[in-house]
Amino acid sequence: MKDLRPHTLRARLTLGLVVLLAVSCAAVGVAAVLGLKGFLTGRLDQQLAEAGNRFAVSLEHKGQPQKDDHDGDEHGDTRRQAAGTFGARLMDGTVTDAAVVRSTGTQNVDLTAADRKRLASVPVDGRGHSVALSALDDYRVLASRGLDGDVLVTGLPLEPVEVTVHRLELLAGIVFGAALTATGVAGALWVRWSLRPLSRVAATATRVSELPLASGEVALPPRAPEADPRSEVGRVAGAFDRMLGHVEDALTKRHASEERLRSFAADASHELRTPVASVRGHAELALLHPGPLPPEITRALERIAAESTRMGAMVDDLLLLARLDAGRPLEAEPVDLTRLVLDALTDARATGSGHRWELDLPEDPVTVTGDGHRLHQVLANLLSNARLHTPAGTKVTVTLETDGTTATLVVHDDGPGIPEDIQPGVFERFTRADRSTKAETGGAGLGLSIVAAVVEAHGGGVTVESGPGSTTFTVRFGSG
Repeated sequence: MKDLRPHTLRARLTLGLVVLLAVSCAAVGVAAVLGLKGFLTGRLDQQLAEAGNRFAVSLEHKGQPQKDDHDGDEHGDTRRQAAGTFGARLMDGTVTDAAVVRSTGTQNVDLTAADRKRLASVPVDGRGHSVALSALDDYRVLASRGLDGDVLVTGLPLEPVEVTVHRLELLAGIVFGAALTATGVAGALWVRWSLRPLSRVAATATRVSELPLASGEVALPPRAPEADPRSEVGRVAGAFDRMLGHVEDALTKRHASEERLRSFAADASHELRTPVASVRGHAELALLHPGPLPPEITRALERIAAESTRMGAMVDDLLLLARLDAGRPLEAEPVDLTRLVLDALTDARATGSGHRWELDLPEDPVTVTGDGHRLHQVLANLLSNARLHTPAGTKVTVTLETDGTTATLVVHDDGPGIPEDIQPGVFERFTRADRSTKAETGGAGLGLSIVAAVVEAHGGGVTVESGPGSTTFTVRFGSG
């Protein structure tokens, strides 16, 4: 079911204003209608009291001329009664006669059993009572004692009262309806004008929420316009502006710190390349010495050469990440992704002969625009990650497909999976599933971070889904 409740503050305030006015109008209207109805009914009771029971007495003494009956009319008092005047005579609770005055004279009324019962229930207390007579209409009646021990009932129609009350109800409905409509429109405009500062604060907050604040330089939107600080909206706007100022200072300091760190990483990586290469060269040169060397010295030189090689690869990776963080553009040339996948899988089979490698390629070559060397590094890192972190015999499947606009590369293995606590940060730098395997695998935890950085630099994205017996890396980027 659709939710029809107002959700904005402006709509709620406008609706509240209209509802309060509607309640007030309804209260005034009900009070006016009830007051008018009571007043007119009171006047009708006064007319009944002034008229007395002369018409009903004529029913009591049918055929006998009244004291003031100069014309000898059987119902001599009818000429003094208003048209519609009702009279009835009851003897022992039973209606014996009933008549109504018409413009042409007196007319007997054939009452129903229900009408007779209602007339019999009217108390003889000298006060007016409302009775609905199905043979006539709604009447205001007054009962009094007759001379013969009977009860005489005289009544006047309530129709004039009801017509006047209905006219007031109609008029009140039209006037109050127009007032509510005008108030709703004017109230909406007034509330909108009053909440303009708050709307600007909300618009600024929306623009801030859409900014990428995770990294890099962030340009915050202009502050919310100043408002009256004495109002609640003005205080909210002022507090929001101060908060934005603090956020901007914090982001500026963070960006400066990131720039210093990137600069340091790039400079350090660049400066370390030469001494690391020198150490590796000297170790390899010492191993080529023609004379005999003690086994301990040979082992030490071999370790120095291996560690310097690993250190050199780590320095190259850090330098690449620093350059990507700095936003340096990569080459943008057509690259045959199908050929890269074939070459990378061939290398993986050579180094990981204990694994089962499978390939699923489309019939037509898949071409993307990018840096072929870096894309090959992405494939090599994903396959190396699958080889190093799964036991021998694991099946690794590489799938490449395209829909014409997006190329998708999937690397799936049925190994033990990535620990759940590692998965959220698997693409962060220096993240390793098991730090104790560092020396054995030679990994520094930079492989997947390079994958993510290179793919993002190509305008794509990489995701991972892992569980026991299934790990899937999915890489997507636009095809060329």
